[in-house]
Amino acid sequence: MEFKKESKGIKIYVNPQIEERFRKAAMMMYGYGRGALSQAGEAALDNWSSSASLLSITNQIKDPVLAIEGMLSGVKKTSVELQHEASELRSEKTLHHKS
Repeated sequence: MEFKKESKGIKIYVNPQIEERFRKAAMMMYGYGRGALSQAGEAALDNWSSSASLLSITNQIKDPVLAIEGMLSGVKKTSVELQHEASELRSEKTLHHKS
């Protein structure tokens, strides 16, 4: 990740324990070189803002059943067939991870 002239600065104040954990994690992930904290900070802010946006959308849904109603209308399999297929996929993944 390169920082160009159009990069902006931001200053935040956090609990000392959080700062210490963040610095350790940033260095483990991005190394001890220049820009590691900036890379980690940008990734953290991006992740948080994406999660906050998703949470905002999720909070707008009043009835989750109505929100997904009709999503599977194009599927030609029965619910039992879908359950069996899902079970087979989980079994394959489990076997794959164990080997």
